[in-house]
Amino acid sequence: MSDEPNAAMRLLWGPPPKPTRGPKPALSPAGIAEAGIEIADSEGLAALSMQRIAGALGYTKMSLYRYVPGKAELIALMVEQAMGEPPASQEGDWRGQLGDWARRLYAVFAHHPWLLDATVGPRPIGPAEVSWMERGVSALAHTRLTGAEQLDALALLAGHARGIAVQARASSQPESQLTAVLGELMTTHRDRFPAVATAMASVAESGGQNQALEFGLDRILAGLDALIAERADPC
Repeated sequence: MSDEPNAAMRLLWGPPPKPTRGPKPALSPAGIAEAGIEIADSEGLAALSMQRIAGALGYTKMSLYRYVPGKAELIALMVEQAMGEPPASQEGDWRGQLGDWARRLYAVFAHHPWLLDATVGPRPIGPAEVSWMERGVSALAHTRLTGAEQLDALALLAGHARGIAVQARASSQPESQLTAVLGELMTTHRDRFPAVATAMASVAESGGQNQALEFGLDRILAGLDALIAERADPC
């Protein structure tokens, strides 16, 4: 019922509709997207349909098509609305800014797990997502990284945030559960996997699980820091 990406791009980037005389319309693209988000948050994207949203809003499915041409456009609007505004620009070094950026991105994925499925592959991208990119790139703008490296740095940080969010979606305590399972296995298979058994014993003694997000961020940012330092002007 739509011309695919073009219709979504018009909804995401086009000017807002001009106000008309008479009563304010009961439906809107934003309101329809919000209803879709509520369903996806509780049941996932598989439960999403125009019919389901129409029922939740108390309208017919055909009435929704006056505002949102189809499911693809609906998901694009949902992504835009769920992503929201990026973290505000902060004073301080690029490393602190990017660390905050990645943590906030992880929080968005954790709050709306269906975004992990909706933000893969070729698709329409709206102003909210580009604003997140702008915020991240601007933190690196005054470093000696090239433009390509700046974008790759964001891709690396976003990929790390996504990966941890995928684990969190699969289980509320992914690392601790894995630790428990491996710990039991190592009691009988220690001779076969001595390195893993030793590492697991260390975790049991000193803790340290459920730190993958921060550990990964520290390592990525430290690597970028080293690269930027290599290109600094000699004293």
